[in-house]
Amino acid sequence: MKFAIQVNEGPYQHQASDTAFQFAKAAIENGHEIMRVFFYHDGVNNASGFTLPPQDDRHVVNNWASLNIKDADGEPELVVCVAAALRRGMLDESEASKNSIEGNNLHPAFRISGLGQLIEAGIQSDRLVVFGD
Repeated sequence: MKFAIQVNEGPYQHQASDTAFQFAKAAIENGHEIMRVFFYHDGVNNASGFTLPPQDDRHVVNNWASLNIKDADGEPELVVCVAAALRRGMLDESEASKNSIEGNNLHPAFRISGLGQLIEAGIQSDRLVVFGD
């Protein structure tokens, strides 16, 4: 089965991100495909390259990155909603450059894109599973 996942909550204030990660990991281990994970609303905070949890805590961003979900061209399919990301100060190199801001904070395993990526994932997958409010 081909799944698309939508994550609407941040990594440390809600269980949704951890549950979505465990779901994705289990699906992959059982031979299913995760075609895309779309991070929306506060879920974009799962992509912060500046996240530094204590050593004895889980590293949610690295957990997502470890899934290594990519499309046929090798592009990351951990997709962050551009509008939600910009509202929360999440920038990749392109967005930082466009807005004349030095530096970026998007983890390299993720990419920023539009809401159309969520719609496409919902159409092309067998199931779209949503985690969080």
